[in-house]
Amino acid sequence: MLSKKSKYALKAMMVLAKEYGQGPVLISDMAQREGIPRKFLELILLELKNHGLLQSKKGKGGGYFLGREPHLISVGHIVRVLDGPIAPLPCVSKTAYMRCRECRDERSCGIRIVMKEVRDATARIMDSTSLADMLKQVEAVVTGNESLSFAI
Repeated sequence: MLSKKSKYALKAMMVLAKEYGQGPVLISDMAQREGIPRKFLELILLELKNHGLLQSKKGKGGGYFLGREPHLISVGHIVRVLDGPIAPLPCVSKTAYMRCRECRDERSCGIRIVMKEVRDATARIMDSTSLADMLKQVEAVVTGNESLSFAI
């Protein structure tokens, strides 16, 4: 399940993607627009900045902005920064693998086989969907051109 932290991060990143190239956005504006608690958002944005996804400008006209173009930032990258591995079980994780103690034979474990498929499908969708893609999908829904939505 997606954590509230990642959900808020994705909402804030969508705001920044929509405003990309128009200058920094204030935390208070993002928090108000998206209904995110300001203090929590500050922590989230700082973490994203520390991982190179965001940059900030201090002082008058300051705020946060994307560290790179929206089409270069994937949903998967954002979620992994904040929540860690996407895999539903450690035994199917690519980055945080741990063998299950109770498992007798990993190779023939039905749970592991299915959860690996879940991990692969989730990672494929999240890693191939950028902030720019999400903006296009939202625009398609808003304008009624849902046929423009992506078949991922």
